[in-house]
Amino acid sequence: MPRVEEPDRAARLAAYERRFRRAGLPLLSEDFSARSDVYNRAFPLLALVLLGEVLAALDVDWSPLANAAALVGALAVTLSAVALVNRARGRRTLAIPQDIGRVELALFVLVPAAVLGAVHGGWGIVVLIGNLALLGLVALGFGFGLGAIVVWSARRLGGQLARSLLLLARAIPLLLFFSLLLFLTTEMWQVFAEQGAATLIAIGLLLALVATAFLLVRLPQEIDRLERDAVDGTVPPLRRLQRANVGLVLLIGHGLQIVVVTLAIGAFFVALGTIAVDATVLRAWLGPDASVHELFSVTVLDVPLHPTAELLRVAGAIAALSGLYYAISVLTDDRYREEFLDEITAQMRETFVARAEYLELRASAHAPARP
Repeated sequence: MPRVEEPDRAARLAAYERRFRRAGLPLLSEDFSARSDVYNRAFPLLALVLLGEVLAALDVDWSPLANAAALVGALAVTLSAVALVNRARGRRTLAIPQDIGRVELALFVLVPAAVLGAVHGGWGIVVLIGNLALLGLVALGFGFGLGAIVVWSARRLGGQLARSLLLLARAIPLLLFFSLLLFLTTEMWQVFAEQGAATLIAIGLLLALVATAFLLVRLPQEIDRLERDAVDGTVPPLRRLQRANVGLVLLIGHGLQIVVVTLAIGAFFVALGTIAVDATVLRAWLGPDASVHELFSVTVLDVPLHPTAELLRVAGAIAALSGLYYAISVLTDDRYREEFLDEITAQMRETFVARAEYLELRASAHAPARP
C-alpha cells in the first residue's frame, strides 16, 4: 500500500469511522471503547436521572424539616461516593469524569438504590432494576448505534418492501389459503373476538418472541456468509461484540420488513371483514347473545361498511400468525432467502469491504518506513 501522510491518514480513518457509525456499526471502529465512547456520551442523561432519583427521597407526607433532612442526607451520600471514586481515580474531588468505567456505573446503580431503599423501602429494588435497564438501553443506543441502525434500515425500507411484496406474491397461494381459512373459521372468532387487550398483547409478544428467536438462530450463519463473501481470509475476523453489532443490524432490518408485511396483511383482513362480516354474521359465529361493538357505519357505492372492534382483534391475530409464518418461510426457503436478504446484505458487504480498507490503512500507520 502506498505511503500515506499522517494528516491524510487520520482524515481517512475518521471518514471510515463516520461511515461505520452511519451504517449502525460503530463497533467496527478499532479504537471504540465503552469507557470513552458510550457511557461518557450519555453522562448528561445519567446525571439527570441520578439527580431525579436523589430528589425522589422527598415525600409529600413528611414535614418540611424531614424532607430537608432526607434530601441533605441523600445528597451527602451521593456526593461522598462521587468524591471517593474521583480521588481513587486521581481526579479532583467533584470533577466530571471523562471516562466512565465499571466503578462509576456501579456507583450510578447502587447509590440511589441504597438511598431510596433506606428512605422508602421497596423502592430501592425498583430503582436498582430501572438503572440496570437504563444502562442496557444506553449500551444499545450509544454503543451499538441503535438509532443509526433504525435510520439506516428505514432508508432502505422502500427497496426492501418491494422485495418483500414480491416474495409475498410468490408465497401468496399458501399464505392466503392459510389466512383465509383462519379468518372464516368460527373457532378463530370465538377465541380472539372477545379477548381483552392485555391477552391480545401477550399473544402478539409471544409470536414476536418466537420470530425473533428464529432470526437469532439464523443470524450467525448469515454473518459468517457475509464475512466470507465480502473479503478474503487476510482480514482479521470480527470480534464477539462486532458480530453482535452486525447481528443487530440484520435483526432490525429483517424485523422492519416483517412488521410492514404483517401490517399489510392485517389491513387487508380489516378491509375484507368490513365488507363481508356484519353484525348478523358475527352473532351467528359468536352466539345470539354476543355483544357486537361497531366502530361506525357507512355506505359506499351501495356497499354497507360496518367495522367492529371484534374484527380488529381477529384481523390482528391473523396478521401476527401470518407474519410469523412469513418470517420463517423466507429464511428457510433458499430462493426466498437470497432475495429477502439481498437488499440488506449488499449494503453490508460494502461496509465489510470498507472495514478491510480501514484495517489496512491502520496497519500502514504502524509499518516501518522504507529506506
